Amino acid sequence: MPITPRNLVKHELIGLEAEVIEAKNKNHVGIKGLVVYETKNMLWLETARGVRKIPKKGSTFLFALPDRKKVKVEGEIIAKRPEERLAIRVRKW
Repeated sequence: MPITPRNLVKHELIGLEAEVIEAKNKNHVGIKGLVVYETKNMLWLETARGVRKIPKKGSTFLFALPDRKKVKVEGEIIAKRPEERLAIRVRKW
């Protein structure tokens, strides 16, 4: 099933481009790169300056889908293990 803005949170995030657009830690805002690893609470982004670990909770991400569409996602929605996100019901974010 292709990744769409509607089903992004249920898909694998590794391999997608992401940018931090809001964060509790203001030093994280503006970090962008390729998602290379994911845990329940963190996204690891490969940036020009190396791998950066960004907490999901307290952050808002802008993901670029393979078709170049951009999707804004609150970190609290994806603050689960990838296999746990399959079961969540998302209204609208």
